[in-house]
Amino acid sequence: MSDGAPIDVAGSTAVHASVNPLLTLIELGQRARAATSTAELGFLLVNDTRLLLAYRQAALWMADGGVRALSGVVSVDGNVPYAQWLRRLGEHLSATHPADSPLPVDIASLPADIRTEWGEWLPGAATWVPLNAVGGGLLLASDWPLAVELEPVLCEWRDIWQHAWCALQRPARWSPLGWRAWWRGGSTTVRWRRYLVAALILAGVMCFPVRLTVLAQGELVPANPDTIRAPLDGVIADFSVRPNESVSPGQLLFSFDQAPLDSRLAVAREAVSTARAQYRQATQMMLNDPQARGQISTLLGTIAEKEAEATFLQGQSERSRVLAPGAGIVLLDDPSEWIGRPVQIGEKIMQVAAANDVEIEAWVPIGDAIPLAEQAQVQLYLAASPLTSLSGTLRYMSHRATARPDGSYAYRVRATLATAADQRIGLKGTVKLYGDQVSLAYWVLRRPLAVVRQFLAL
Repeated sequence: MSDGAPIDVAGSTAVHASVNPLLTLIELGQRARAATSTAELGFLLVNDTRLLLAYRQAALWMADGGVRALSGVVSVDGNVPYAQWLRRLGEHLSATHPADSPLPVDIASLPADIRTEWGEWLPGAATWVPLNAVGGGLLLASDWPLAVELEPVLCEWRDIWQHAWCALQRPARWSPLGWRAWWRGGSTTVRWRRYLVAALILAGVMCFPVRLTVLAQGELVPANPDTIRAPLDGVIADFSVRPNESVSPGQLLFSFDQAPLDSRLAVAREAVSTARAQYRQATQMMLNDPQARGQISTLLGTIAEKEAEATFLQGQSERSRVLAPGAGIVLLDDPSEWIGRPVQIGEKIMQVAAANDVEIEAWVPIGDAIPLAEQAQVQLYLAASPLTSLSGTLRYMSHRATARPDGSYAYRVRATLATAADQRIGLKGTVKLYGDQVSLAYWVLRRPLAVVRQFLAL
């Protein structure tokens, strides 16, 4: 394996002990400042750091690119197993070792998938050197732990190298990785100042005013329809119109079964004829029988009663043919469900509404019932026309919640359209209702606070 081949460092301890580390540090700083690319800087870090301390293998890991450099290797192939394993190791160490000082790697505390392959790639000891200013880290692996007296020199060399790296590669102004390095870099006091600034900015953003809005199910309904109800008790015989058919004033809509009405009317007329015949007979008998005079007033009352009954039945017969009160379209689901069905007087049969006389109807759930001002703005987004919306103003919102067919309760909302709509009645969609301006914090936390309040009130 060429990527992670160990370097023989036998006798290097004696060599490092005989060289002044400060002179070596000055020499490494000159090389770092003379580097012309980040690749050259990475090669310098993993290979020439051996002039300060002895190690067998070194790897440079970056959050924005994985393994960037390996000791003893000119270029790194990120797809080889060794580089992939080092990438996972670097991500774990960066998350669990956020401090700036170098730390020995505790192999026993590593995840199982990383720990089991440690002996295959690295020797028994390693030191993790965080590079927080550039968003990365340096891994130094050897057969022995890092000497404590060399740690200050290593930290100074790390700071020099990071300064040279930042001078060559400046992150993008709005780069997430650059912000991450800025956020995690610096001393503890500086980071706490950043946290405070971020908290103040977040508080300012949460105080930003926004419009309080809610969404509800809605549809287009007739604004002023003529509701056609049963004028009498009876059985509907047939319909003369079809659903969505345009009708004119006085046009026949439907009719009741005439047989019962005709028979009752015929009986009433016969009763009138009989009462009149009895009256004529009594008037003739009155000339010879004085007692017949007392029956005249009774028979006149009977005639009036029978005539009133016949007149009422005649009106019922005329009302059995229901006519359209005005022009519009017929709103009826299925006429066949009504034919032959007995209905009671006042029962709703259909509606006749003008095609362009429509408005918005919405059902606002109880949990979304926000305060709405008069003439509040309303938007209807029809499912059939997702790219356009219909604007309107609030006409009224019911004070009581009404039971819906699905078992839920909601408040009925009616809104007048701002302009005439060319959409047909019955189209459904989503209605957006606009309330007063509130802070962004209240807009975000309104529903969670309502749930918590209900929970604590139990």
